[in-house]
Amino acid sequence: MTQLYYKSTRGNGERVTSAEAILQGIAKDGGLFVPQSFPFLEMPWENLQSLNYRQLAYEIMKLFFTDFTEIELKKCIEQAYDKKFDAADIAPLQKKSDVYFLELYHGPTLAFKDMALSILPHLLKAAALKMGVNKEIVILTATSGDTGKAALEGFADVEHTKIIVFFPEHGVSQVQKKQMTTQTGQNTYVIGIEGNFDDAQSGVKNIFTNSKLLQAMEERGYMFSSANSINIGRLVPQIVYYFYAYLRLCASGDIEPGEDINFAVPTGNFGNILAGYYAKKMGLPIKKLICASNENKVLYDFFDTGTYNKNRDFIVTSSPSMDILVSSNLERLLYHIGGESGALTARLMQELSTSGEYVIPDEMKSEVDCFWGGYASERETADSIRELFSSSSYLIDTHTAVAYSVCREYKKTTSDPAKTIIVSTASPYKFPAAVMKAIEPRFAFADELALLLEMSKLTGQDIPAAIKDIGSRPVLHKQVCEKEEMQGQVEKILGI
Repeated sequence: MTQLYYKSTRGNGERVTSAEAILQGIAKDGGLFVPQSFPFLEMPWENLQSLNYRQLAYEIMKLFFTDFTEIELKKCIEQAYDKKFDAADIAPLQKKSDVYFLELYHGPTLAFKDMALSILPHLLKAAALKMGVNKEIVILTATSGDTGKAALEGFADVEHTKIIVFFPEHGVSQVQKKQMTTQTGQNTYVIGIEGNFDDAQSGVKNIFTNSKLLQAMEERGYMFSSANSINIGRLVPQIVYYFYAYLRLCASGDIEPGEDINFAVPTGNFGNILAGYYAKKMGLPIKKLICASNENKVLYDFFDTGTYNKNRDFIVTSSPSMDILVSSNLERLLYHIGGESGALTARLMQELSTSGEYVIPDEMKSEVDCFWGGYASERETADSIRELFSSSSYLIDTHTAVAYSVCREYKKTTSDPAKTIIVSTASPYKFPAAVMKAIEPRFAFADELALLLEMSKLTGQDIPAAIKDIGSRPVLHKQVCEKEEMQGQVEKILGI
């Protein structure tokens, strides 16, 4: 198989293998790693339909991780997608009303981040062994709620690693916060910051590129890597479930192989929907990628106008994992639609950093025709939860509800007859307060953890084992810092 290399979106000429890209996490010039070309999945549709999730994951990942042996890659996949998922098919597809819901929350932390973060630690360990790296790897991560817990779960007590997670102290649900702050593991560190997710993400990026700190870490036998979707080792595994969902529709006879479909994706940092774009580049028949935003609608405005502007009020919503004004993975899309010009991408990113906005050239706008942007207000989000449950007895979380609301608007606006899959990114049990309030206003002021039991009664389903005893778990991580103190916290943990 031809070796596939990776390069930076900011074009410093660096060319690395997938193992090197996974280990580094971010390019030396601050850019993100992208594949030099997109492989095409050539196996016939009939053959692909017969594959289970693990088998399909191998067929796709081997095309991107060409420097991994078959044994290495299959071992990573088997260790990732095992009994920690409570659904035998890993990513069930449910038809409700006239749409399909791809349930990506059957992993250990009840969110779609498990789909990639269950395998990333294994890829990272294999990459380190392959590269002969004997340093201790420090996983540094910013989270808007779900990545943090999924990364902690994946890396807890993994030898020769430390994981440090920063999250907005007042910007996640009570369940999300409890999931992180009760995390066990001798190598886990969880720190709340007085700021929002963009502050946490910006702080982490600055730490990654601080030459003085990197030199000190080198001297002490440490190296950074990332569990955020800026790491290509997190992005590639997400491509798999787009193909898997499509193949399930083919297998059920709902569509014919080769028929175009749409995906509606609740979007914040742009990693999940970018994986769908990568799937399309690989040959998956995707007509539209419906980019669903909440009231922090910076992406909606970008697709509508071609201007990305983060200079606006940050709104705390009931879908906190999407409360983001700087969508990091959009940089990869800019690179792909901008003629793979590292200089252009670097300029746009510099403009975003200095002035808070950039405008893409007109010729780039036509390259995003496969995206359709929409947004849902808080009221529309709640209405979608209530109306779907009333009509189908199917309960969705707030993020999925944003996508469902935007999907309905898309269908109303375009009359597109293509079948649509809603990418369901989290269990409603992760956001009981907002979900239950949407169902019945009397729950508005109830304790969030107490509402887990009410939700169980409402659905007739047991509280997921992953959070069943969350209220009684001891809080092990109590550190909170100002956003300016993030690097100091890292230095303290590492003894630098």
